Amino acid sequence: MSEGNPQSVLRDEILADARRQADREVGRAKRDADAILKRAGDEGEKSRTERLEAAREEARRRRQLVLARVPVEVGRMRMARTERALDGVREEAWRRLAERDGHDYRATVVALAAEAIAGMEGRRFVLGLAARDVGEIGPDLAGPVRERVGREGLEVRVDADGAPIEGGVVVRDEAGRQTWNNSLEARLERLWPALRCEIGGRVLAAGDRPEAEERDR
Repeated sequence: MSEGNPQSVLRDEILADARRQADREVGRAKRDADAILKRAGDEGEKSRTERLEAAREEARRRRQLVLARVPVEVGRMRMARTERALDGVREEAWRRLAERDGHDYRATVVALAAEAIAGMEGRRFVLGLAARDVGEIGPDLAGPVRERVGREGLEVRVDADGAPIEGGVVVRDEAGRQTWNNSLEARLERLWPALRCEIGGRVLAAGDRPEAEERDR
């Protein structure tokens, strides 16, 4: 550089100033780039944290849903088990009734006929029995029924044609205005709702005992 040449001195100063400005711009650009990268990193970390927390919250929500369904599912399974038990009880009850098993069938029919007549008006009644019972217990059934009802002037006879039932008796007055179905199947049908509640309660209570004992341990 020629110190004595003013133009050279001016050129050198301009170039030096340009380099300084360039350095400042480079420095500013580097700082801006670092800031952008840092902000992007912070936002990325925040985004990752938010996604992780959202995933954890979703896992907690699903766990709560699963846990909430457990008692419902247990209750459903228990009810299904109870229904199966009740179906089995009813089938066994009907089998024993139909086979005249475990009870004095003749006395049962007398009681069923007397109960029906006691709730009906009149003095003349016809007993409809199952076909198999007409010849077996029919001939000597009227007397015990009259005695059990105890109504003055009562007339009772057995229908020789029988009735379309499996067992028990269908009672009608002789004029055909009143009919009382006290067949075994009708009787079980009427009594079953109350029996079902009682038996079902016992089955459920029995099913709860092992769980209660397990909790107490």
